[in-house]
Amino acid sequence: MESVDPTFWQLYGEAAKTALGFFWKAGWAFVLGYAISSMIQVFVPKHRLVRHMGEFSLRSTGLATAFGTISSSCSFAALAAARALFAKGAHFILAVAFMFASTNLVIELGILILIFLGWQFLVAEIIGGLILILISSMLIRATYPDRWIKQARDRAEGDTPEEEDFSPLDRMRSVKGWQMVGHQFVMEWQMVWKEILIGFTVAGFMKVFVPEAFWKALFLHGYQDRLPEILIVLENAIVGPFVAALTFIGSMGNIPLATVLAGSGVTFAGVMAFIYSDLMVPPLVRVNAKYYGWRVALYIAGIMLVSIVATALILHFGFAALGLTPDAVTSTVMHEQFALDYTFFLNIVFLALTGGMIFLHRRHQAEGKHGHHHDHDHGGGLSFQDWVAIIFITGLILGVIAFGITGGVRAGAQ
Repeated sequence: MESVDPTFWQLYGEAAKTALGFFWKAGWAFVLGYAISSMIQVFVPKHRLVRHMGEFSLRSTGLATAFGTISSSCSFAALAAARALFAKGAHFILAVAFMFASTNLVIELGILILIFLGWQFLVAEIIGGLILILISSMLIRATYPDRWIKQARDRAEGDTPEEEDFSPLDRMRSVKGWQMVGHQFVMEWQMVWKEILIGFTVAGFMKVFVPEAFWKALFLHGYQDRLPEILIVLENAIVGPFVAALTFIGSMGNIPLATVLAGSGVTFAGVMAFIYSDLMVPPLVRVNAKYYGWRVALYIAGIMLVSIVATALILHFGFAALGLTPDAVTSTVMHEQFALDYTFFLNIVFLALTGGMIFLHRRHQAEGKHGHHHDHDHGGGLSFQDWVAIIFITGLILGVIAFGITGGVRAGAQ
C-alpha cells in the first residue's frame, strides 16, 4: 500500500463527498420550494392569466412574469410551457418573459440562493429578474422580426388541452385537490432531478479539482491595477453566460457553482450573469430550435445574452452605489456540509413531508387521475442528459468508495 500515491483518490473522494454535501445542505430547501410551487400550480387557476396575454403591454408583461413565477422551475418545462402559451396566442414578448420568470423568479430557486449565497444575492436575483424581463421585452419590441415570428407561430404545436375551470377554495378543501398537489410534487422532481444531480456534482468536483487561480485568471481577478474597473466588470458579465453554457447546467443546478465563483473573486456582475444564463445552455437552445426554428432560437439566445449583460452591469454598479455589494462568499455550505445542525433536523422533517407527498401522488394515480405531464422533448430512448446523469451517479458511487478507502489510509497513517 505504501507504493500507491493516494493523492488523486483522496481528491476524488473529497469531491464526491463535497457534491453529496451540497445535496444534503439543500435537501430541505428543495422539498419546501417544490411543495409550495406544487400548491400554487394546483390551486391557482392560471388560465385566467393566459386570457390577457394576447397583446403586449406593461400589464400583460406583469401577468406573464407572475405566471412564470408560479410555474415549474424546470428549464425544459419552462420552454414547453412557453411554447404552449405562444401557440395559444400569447404575444411572443410575453412568452419570452414567461421563460425568464419561470427560471429566475421561482420560489425554490430563491430559497437555494439564500442558503448558498446569502440575502444580497437573493435580493439581486429578484430585482435583476424584473430588470432582465423589462430589458428583453424592450429589445424584442425594438427588433421584432415579424416574418420569423409568424413562421415560428405556424411551427409551434398548439395541441395542449385547456385547463379546467375550478374554484381554488373548493379545490383546497378537497382530498382530490391535495392528491393533485402530491402528484404535481412528484412530477416536478421527476423533471428536475437530473438537472440538480449534474449541477451539484459538477460544482462539487470543480470546487476540489479546479484551482481558484483558474477562475481568477478567467475573470481577470487581480488586474484591478492594470485595467479600468468597468472593463473588468464588463468582461465578467460577458464571460459568465459562456461559462454557464459550457457547464450544461440548468437553473436549479448552477447555484453551487455560482457559489464557487463568488468565493473565487469573480465580480458581482459575473456571478449574477452566470446565474441568469441557464436558458442559454446548448440543450435548451436546441429545444427552442425544435419549437421555433434555428433563426428564432438563436435570436432568443442573442436577446438573452444582451439582456443578461446589461442586467448584470446595472446590478453591479447599483448595489455598489448603495453599499450593498456582497463580499467574497465564504458560505459554510461550501465547507461544512455534514453536521448535527439545523439542516439535519429540517431534512428529517421534510423527508417526512416528501413521504406524505408520495403517498398523495400514489392515491392520485390509483384513482386514475394522471394529469398532464410536461413535455421535455427529449425524444425516444435515453437522452444526452440521461446518459450524463448515469455517468455522474456512477462517478459519485465510486467517489464514495474512494473516500472510504482513502479515509482509511489517512486514519492508518495517523
